[in-house]
Amino acid sequence: MATKKTPDAAPGASATVTYRDKTYTSRVLILSKRELKVAGGQLQIEEGDTEALAYLDARADFERLTPAG
Repeated sequence: MATKKTPDAAPGASATVTYRDKTYTSRVLILSKRELKVAGGQLQIEEGDTEALAYLDARADFERLTPAG
């Protein structure tokens, strides 16, 4: 009898990277005509969004909580 392998993530769902905002619990950052919203002191970015990841990694007021890929 074959066993069904379950995927780690739902189909179509992308992995995210979570950052902690060390300064504010709520704010909006403007990056290339789009908004990155901090809520509850955290911000989630899609793993493939290299522009936002590089921007947040370069800032001292954000701490990466989950590793990318």
